[in-house]
Amino acid sequence: MTRTRPAAYRRHAAPQLGLFRRPRPFDVVTWLSVYLVLLFAVPSKLVIGPLGSAGAPSMVVGLASLLLWVLIGVGASRPTLSGPRLVRVALAVFLFSVGVSYVIAMSRPVVSSEVSPADVALLSLLAWSGTLLLAHDGITSAARRDVLVWRLALSGGALAVLGLAQFALGELFVDRISVPGLTLTSPYELGERNGRVRPQGTATHAIEYGVLVTMLLPLALHVGFQHTERRAVVRWAPAVASLALVPATGSRSAYVGAAIGLVIMLIGWKGQRRRIMLGVTAAGTVGGMVVAPGMLASIVGLFAGASEDPSVASRTGSFELAGDFIARDPLFGRGLGTFLPTYRIFDNQYLLLLVTIGVVGTVLFCGLCAAVVRVLVRARARSAGTDARSHDLALALIASVVVGFVSLLFFDAFAFPMTMGALFLLVGLAGTLRDQA
Repeated sequence: MTRTRPAAYRRHAAPQLGLFRRPRPFDVVTWLSVYLVLLFAVPSKLVIGPLGSAGAPSMVVGLASLLLWVLIGVGASRPTLSGPRLVRVALAVFLFSVGVSYVIAMSRPVVSSEVSPADVALLSLLAWSGTLLLAHDGITSAARRDVLVWRLALSGGALAVLGLAQFALGELFVDRISVPGLTLTSPYELGERNGRVRPQGTATHAIEYGVLVTMLLPLALHVGFQHTERRAVVRWAPAVASLALVPATGSRSAYVGAAIGLVIMLIGWKGQRRRIMLGVTAAGTVGGMVVAPGMLASIVGLFAGASEDPSVASRTGSFELAGDFIARDPLFGRGLGTFLPTYRIFDNQYLLLLVTIGVVGTVLFCGLCAAVVRVLVRARARSAGTDARSHDLALALIASVVVGFVSLLFFDAFAFPMTMGALFLLVGLAGTLRDQA
């Protein structure tokens, strides 16, 4: 007797590969996969020398993505990029406000050293927006969308494995990477906290690294539960590596991000899956206490002793100074990128946004998050009972995007290309669920 697979499985299952097959044409997902390699595999400190701070390979590809998105829209036989799209509208309004802020900043006396950083900040934002728009409008197949989701989860798992190796062996490994044509912007350093190594993968800083892994963790869990066409050991590897890495990060932002992501997933999950994850979390906590008895105390100490932590004191001490600058230009700020690290490092991107793009720009940036969550909630409601994979993916993306936006409270993320490149790509991926659920 021949068994018939469920319709949902047939819809999402990858095609069976024979001995010979026609190569898949180079499409948007392939292009974005190249972007992922440049974003995650190439250390952030390596840039194209002549371009300086604007020379990160991922940024160059991001700007090319924006151009490609425009060309696809212009060259389409039908207006595939037309029609109201909430995420795209929210992005457009935010970019317009940033443009207004830039024009105002350049129209009045400005310190010469602020001009170049302002230009780079604007180019970075356009590069991130390019990948967002290309994913949002260029991925029209649920099957290809799932391929990109798998590659994102795999990227997070690979970063986690590298971090675990750094933590266990006390070596960076990435300092041995040399890419022809790329220049090192600053020396590599392996940080420590409470006598333990703080892994940072290929990121610039351990905080960015921890945020990045926890931001991708919900997608890794989604892949583990839903991509059943892959072997269990393969599809669960990214999630297991990411969960194992979180306690080793030594980062409050990573712990908060992981907690937020898991809570959102647990609220959305039902029945057995929720019980399984609660059991895995409890078992992991007990196992961690046995393997590294001092780690739990170290993690608790990061929060219990936060009032005495110099990094926390620096963050809270920035509020008064930020308030002075916000009062000078409350609506549109002093211009994105013009508040240099030599003035003060706020370690809070929202505080920095209030200073640089004002209340208007900051509210619109938060509005982008709200637009994404609304799109995903509606997509999840539409797919309930009809498409389990899209239903679960919507939940995972809500968790990932919320973790990303909340984590901006802990560091000046716009100065870290990996975090923002991944976050904007997740926002664009969320937009694909608007009509594929």
